Amino acid sequence: MSYTCLIVDDEPFARKLMEEYVAKVPELRLVQTCSSPLTAIEVLREQVVDILFLDINMPDITGIGLLKILQKKPLVVLTTAYSEYALEGYELDVADYLLKPITLERFLKSVEKVLNRLRKSAPAEVPVADSIARTEPPGPYIFVKDGTRLVKILLSEILYIEGLKDYVGIYTRDKKIVTLQTMKALETQLPESQFIRIHNSFIVAFAAIDAIDREKVQIGKAFLPVSDTYRKSFREFIEKHQVGG
Repeated sequence: MSYTCLIVDDEPFARKLMEEYVAKVPELRLVQTCSSPLTAIEVLREQVVDILFLDINMPDITGIGLLKILQKKPLVVLTTAYSEYALEGYELDVADYLLKPITLERFLKSVEKVLNRLRKSAPAEVPVADSIARTEPPGPYIFVKDGTRLVKILLSEILYIEGLKDYVGIYTRDKKIVTLQTMKALETQLPESQFIRIHNSFIVAFAAIDAIDREKVQIGKAFLPVSDTYRKSFREFIEKHQVGG
């Protein structure tokens, strides 16, 4: 699934940089770049825009002024060289605030934050029976940051996930990806019917389990511990799948 975005900045270099950054994210589709808020207003009247990358300091109308004019707002990421506008921007419920010069790493972090909000608010494109509580994300895959890239990982390829403080390691059939996020944040993106947490540091894919031996789960050559905290929920998960299978 892709999300549309609009870049509004009166500086040519800033617009070009943001265009290059947007092009690196597969889920983003750039509708247009505008050098003036007045042009942006016309675009927003004609186009459905999910994300607005908006500079604050511009002639005629500032970015803040544009936000106050718009009746229906996309998710807004403010961009500016002046940190004093941050508070006012957040009072207008912007999704994020990028301080220039904007690095690719900071941009990707902001985009992932915004995309998570959009994914959660998007209408489910699945049968009603599958749309209750937390089930599968919109498609059998997730996107995670790997260095400066956003990488698509098919859920069917994930064997297990290991928590590494502020990072997580995602083990698939042929590789390991280390990404900057918490176990809790990643867990919310995984369907409960397919993944189960067995330890503060481990989430496993049910389909990948080869054997369960006392307090350990075997997946391939890896033996992962089942902690006291998660032992009961893990046992109930296994029993449920045995009955349902």
